[in-house]
Amino acid sequence: MVGEAKKLTKKELKSVFLRHYQILGLYSYERQQATPYCRAMVPALVKLYPKKDDLVKALRRHNIFFNTTCALVPFCLGISCAMEEEYANVGDEGMDPSSINTVKTALMGPLAGIGDSFFWGTFRVIAAGIGAPLAIQGNIAGLILYLLLNLLPSTVVRYYGFKIGYKGGRQFLTKISSDGTLNKATEAAKILGLTVIGGLVPGIVSMTLKWTIAFDKVTVDMQKILDGIMPGLLPLCLSLFVYWLLKKKANPNLILLGIIAAGILLTAVNVL
Repeated sequence: MVGEAKKLTKKELKSVFLRHYQILGLYSYERQQATPYCRAMVPALVKLYPKKDDLVKALRRHNIFFNTTCALVPFCLGISCAMEEEYANVGDEGMDPSSINTVKTALMGPLAGIGDSFFWGTFRVIAAGIGAPLAIQGNIAGLILYLLLNLLPSTVVRYYGFKIGYKGGRQFLTKISSDGTLNKATEAAKILGLTVIGGLVPGIVSMTLKWTIAFDKVTVDMQKILDGIMPGLLPLCLSLFVYWLLKKKANPNLILLGIIAAGILLTAVNVL
């Protein structure tokens, strides 16, 4: 295995990066993203291991359980490429091949936590908060903004994540973990996501009372009274009630059907 120095070229690295976009193409409950991850590594492994036995061992190395946020998969692939390149040159005497999977497995949890906080809990929520009100009004800009705010951060992170991973991802991750940057960034993402969700409630959830009470010649509009107490009070109460039900493990489908039924009933009796 050890001999002339083996080096991955831009061709192989580009191919590995592009293949990661199919990371959910063969998702399984047994090994989750293992098979598409292994497939993404094929161009690099074929270049590094011309001998069939070495190639088979390398393929088996990467066809094990793996799962993390899709946008951060390129970071892991970059590290895997760098470590496979190193192992292909130094052999068993200079490196334990099991360390390749050890690093990849150790990254799954932390990266999933970061990725889910940013891409599912922050960027997607912000994109929905900006795009949904425009889409409701029939404005095509709502869809365009949603796609841009969702896809642009993901694309940037995927591209630079792969480069960082290949050029020294292990050292980079260790550094931001040790100096607290990783924890601060994750916490900031959570706060930003919750803030956006709070602003999303009055803009998306609509609930207006038509209920009025007549006293002699005076008619009291209950919705104006509630708005005087706190604008958006009913949407907030409804959102909190649904959140409470979800925390109680209530079936989301039943909650949705219940809201639809209640809305129809209260509209029929002229309450809403």
